[in-house]
Amino acid sequence: MKKQKPADVFLLLAVGALVAIGAVMVFSASSVDGVTQFHDAEYFLKRELLWIALGSGALWFGLRVDYCRLRGAAPWLFGLAVALLGLVLVPHFGSMEGGAQRWFEFKSFSFEPSEFAKLAVVIMLARIFADREDGALSFARAGFPALLCVGVCFVLVMREPDFGTASLFVITAGVMLFVAGARWQHLIIGAVVAVPTLLLFVYSSAYRRDRFTSFLHPWNDPQGTGYHIIQSLYALGSGGWFGLGLGESRQKFGYLPEQYTDFIYAIIGEELGFIGAAVVLALFLALAYRGVRIAMEADDRFGYYLAVGLTASIVVQALVNIGVVTSEWPVTGVPLPFISYGGTSLVISMFGVGVLAGISRGRSRAALAADTRSREAEDAYFARRRGHRRSSVPRVVTRQSALRRAR
Repeated sequence: MKKQKPADVFLLLAVGALVAIGAVMVFSASSVDGVTQFHDAEYFLKRELLWIALGSGALWFGLRVDYCRLRGAAPWLFGLAVALLGLVLVPHFGSMEGGAQRWFEFKSFSFEPSEFAKLAVVIMLARIFADREDGALSFARAGFPALLCVGVCFVLVMREPDFGTASLFVITAGVMLFVAGARWQHLIIGAVVAVPTLLLFVYSSAYRRDRFTSFLHPWNDPQGTGYHIIQSLYALGSGGWFGLGLGESRQKFGYLPEQYTDFIYAIIGEELGFIGAAVVLALFLALAYRGVRIAMEADDRFGYYLAVGLTASIVVQALVNIGVVTSEWPVTGVPLPFISYGGTSLVISMFGVGVLAGISRGRSRAALAADTRSREAEDAYFARRRGHRRSSVPRVVTRQSALRRAR
């Protein structure tokens, strides 16, 4: 029996380093707020360590489970994600905070269904593309169903509203469609639908429009829409090459909002300097490289598309967050994976890494044989349903494998 390979060590080391940096920086960036709000400098660190423990369990589970089981569960996971995204919009179910209704509150904990939906969409798209040998080449059979799945989640997330997460759905789906061999015309169709929708949402409100365009000229409104970006740039600029020193940030003393969540990368730049910020970016690039290698070496099409989607969803989110902090991207509420304070994003991301590491192990011969038998039984079932009534091909070559040999 074929033995599975060891999990990708470099992937796990990169993620472990990011999580460790995140725990240290969450403590440093949140200590002031912990003292002023809860009289405990370690308040946010304790909660973050709890989420890291849960995330480690999720990573282990993702690593141990046969990732191909997600293929059969894809429609159910997607349906659950859509149901949760709809339920969070219902009054008294979803929690309103900062003008957005994105969370389910459970006493002192919260759950953000859009984070789960990102994972569910990646799994669903991987199944759609893997079910066809030509991937996303056919718009009617693969491209349109994929865009429909993304569109449903996109619309629900925009209703929260959450522009940042909605844009991640579109970018991740675009990456998966591209690697699945979608025609340029089909990608353009998707862009023609998504981009005007995003712009219509942004420009339908003067506040959203000003906040969206503030990254271009933040000093036009330094006390308003440009405040976050200006304070972030002050933090990065004051860090220099080697930083002010761990725990020595000045911007965390009430100047930089969201300093331990969306803008924690600015605190990294301030305390650890350009070198520290570059190390974090290099770790994400290492994760991207290992993810691509894992995808290229996957045992099956589903593993290939799933690895691409998981890698893209994490790395794209990291690049968007860093782009916001450095004033290269419109301000959106997107956390930095593995580093920003928060539970749902961390646990879901670590589960995704566990699945990615599971793909790197490959599949045992027994699992591959069982999967082949399952697919053949499914093909035989649909062949019986068709009854071969309209097929001009002899019955002996109507199975997909036989048709390929006949051609």
